[in-house]
Amino acid sequence: MLQTALDFLGFDVFTVATGAEAISAVQRRRPDAVLLNTQLPDLDGTEVCRRLRADGDNTPVLFLSARHAVEDKCRALAMGGDDYVTKPFDIAEVSARIRALIRRSQVTGHARRVGHTAPAPSRRLHVAGVELDMGTREAWRHGQPVKLSATEFALLKVLMENAGQVISKGRILDSVWKYDFHGESGVVETYVYYLRRKLGDPDQSLIRTVRGAGYMVSADGTES
Repeated sequence: MLQTALDFLGFDVFTVATGAEAISAVQRRRPDAVLLNTQLPDLDGTEVCRRLRADGDNTPVLFLSARHAVEDKCRALAMGGDDYVTKPFDIAEVSARIRALIRRSQVTGHARRVGHTAPAPSRRLHVAGVELDMGTREAWRHGQPVKLSATEFALLKVLMENAGQVISKGRILDSVWKYDFHGESGVVETYVYYLRRKLGDPDQSLIRTVRGAGYMVSADGTES
């Protein structure tokens, strides 16, 4: 039913029945986005996502799940998921979230049914030894490449665009995930942890936690 509805809305949909098949299909078909059920016959959906991320695959993942608990949502996002929708869901909302994930990641894979578009002009942010290229979605720290998922890139972009300012968790949720998690701000902490680990920031000298207020990146760079 979901495949039929998404086909009707203009998506090119390919379905599989198990977690192992999902991993193989993502590697083989290179989709623009993945819709992943948390309950699969062989592997938990979060484990499928974890394995994709461990293999260096940053395809956006939208979880569809009957699990409504906060810890389930946070676990799915902590394993590398980019969005989470609980059942029953509205197909219009699922479609909008898929399109938002594809726009965010700026994927140009073959599965998309729209014509080829030219890449966005290069625009770079430079802050505290970190460099982001808005056009290619690449990141560097002190000249060394840093591989980020679409969500990690979006979060770092928000922090760097507001360097020197404290950004609240609520504002981060609204800017990065485009909707709030009804107070489930733990996902922000999880992704800040990921960024610190990937950027080599164990002492939090780059991304500072301002207790009771949010997060801040020290401003000692400029945008070009």
